[in-house]
Amino acid sequence: MSWLTWPLRWVWFAVWFLALVIRSNMTVIWDTVTPGQNSRPLIARFESRCRSDAELTLLATAITLTPGTLTLGTRDEPSGTRILYVHSMYDRTPDGLAASVRHIEDHLFTATRREAAA
Repeated sequence: MSWLTWPLRWVWFAVWFLALVIRSNMTVIWDTVTPGQNSRPLIARFESRCRSDAELTLLATAITLTPGTLTLGTRDEPSGTRILYVHSMYDRTPDGLAASVRHIEDHLFTATRREAAA
C-alpha cells in the first residue's frame, strides 16, 4: 500500500465506521424497545499501539462515538505504552471488549498510517 491509496483508505474507514455505528445503534435500540435488558456493563483496560496523540484521540473518539461504548480516560505509562479505559454495555468479557477495540484500532491504523502498519 502506498501513499496513493491513503485517501481511499480514509474513505473506506469512514464507510466501515458508519456501518459499525449503525450496527451498534441497532443493538442499543433493540435492547431499549424489547422487554428485559441484554446489557452487561463492564470496564476494561486497553493497551493501545497508538504512536501519536492524534491517533490516540481518534481512537478514543471512535470508541465514544460507537453506541454502547465510552472511553473513560487515557494514561501514558512510563514505558511509553498508552492505556485507554473503556466502558462497554454489550461485551461479555474484558478480553472481548479488548478485541472489539483492537478491531477499531486496526481499521484506524489502516487509514491513518501511510504504510498501513497494524
